[in-house]
Amino acid sequence: MYAVVGCGECSALWVVESRPETTTCPSCGARHRYERLTKFAETDAADAAREARTALLADRSDHAPDDLDSFTTLETRAESERMDETAYLRESGVDAEAVTEAGEGATSGTNAGSASRLDTVRNAVDELKRPTEEDVIAYATARDVSAEFAERTLDRLVRQGEASRNDGVYRLL
Repeated sequence: MYAVVGCGECSALWVVESRPETTTCPSCGARHRYERLTKFAETDAADAAREARTALLADRSDHAPDDLDSFTTLETRAESERMDETAYLRESGVDAEAVTEAGEGATSGTNAGSASRLDTVRNAVDELKRPTEEDVIAYATARDVSAEFAERTLDRLVRQGEASRNDGVYRLL
């Protein structure tokens, strides 16, 4: 059982399922005893209750309920008539082809496959024979990672237990 009820404080309409002892207005937050609320419609189906609420709201806004499609029809239309990405970008004033080219360039261009700064430091520890702090920093700076970042990352890896340092040599765990 579903009922379309109205708030006496703010005149909002909402659908209530079954017959709860109390219900809260979704608009103003006022708490109401269910039996004291005005029931504008009572149905056995949730869709029918939503359509009744829609019709009541349409009456309030001077739209004729006959001009509105049913709730299920609107839901189906919303699902089937979605705008694709290209149309969305075009309607937003963005060149869809330029976006596609930029995306392809990011995955296949000169930056594709390049490691992050963190990965660069980890790779240094993993690939060098005796990765001391100086060696890791030299490896990282040769790959456009700042010495400060490499130093902080080594300390963080040790603190987090992802790497160990023994006699100045690092090892990933």
